[in-house]
Amino acid sequence: MDDPRPIQHAAAAVIEPIAARMGFELVAVELTGDPSGHAVLRVSVDQRGGVDIDALGRLSRAISPALDVDDPVPGAYNLEVSSPGIDRPLQRFADFERFAGFRARLRMDASQTRRRYSGVLRGVSDDAVPTVLIEVDGQEHALPFEHILKARLVLELSEYLALAEPTAPQTEPIGGTS
Repeated sequence: MDDPRPIQHAAAAVIEPIAARMGFELVAVELTGDPSGHAVLRVSVDQRGGVDIDALGRLSRAISPALDVDDPVPGAYNLEVSSPGIDRPLQRFADFERFAGFRARLRMDASQTRRRYSGVLRGVSDDAVPTVLIEVDGQEHALPFEHILKARLVLELSEYLALAEPTAPQTEPIGGTS
């Protein structure tokens, strides 16, 4: 699949206001698979006090017609709405600062010499170009945020349970600048 970020941004713009009205924090929107009919639009949300299956069903039923009207995803796709889980996706610039000190895996776009990083997040830098700092094997790398295709936390169960505490909703748009 070509770069899914523009479609993810468009879908997030449709989903985020609906999710916020229903008390959810939109964590991530991911498009995977083949847009010729096997695509999956995966929406991850969180909520104070945790997310239950009934609430996810209500949210899915609320966003599905809005996505049909605005049609940000070309072709047929399946919609999945879930909590972020133990391999929480990172899409907002603020996520990389919030989760500094945690292990993460990042995949960069084709414009970068090195495509994959696995290490400990060390925060962000927003001097001239927004960058994500990650330490890999004792060496810190500054990665341009706009070139990150995919990022996920790599958590131990104890870390995941500690993060399950309620968090304040984030209002920053999802993804890098395009």
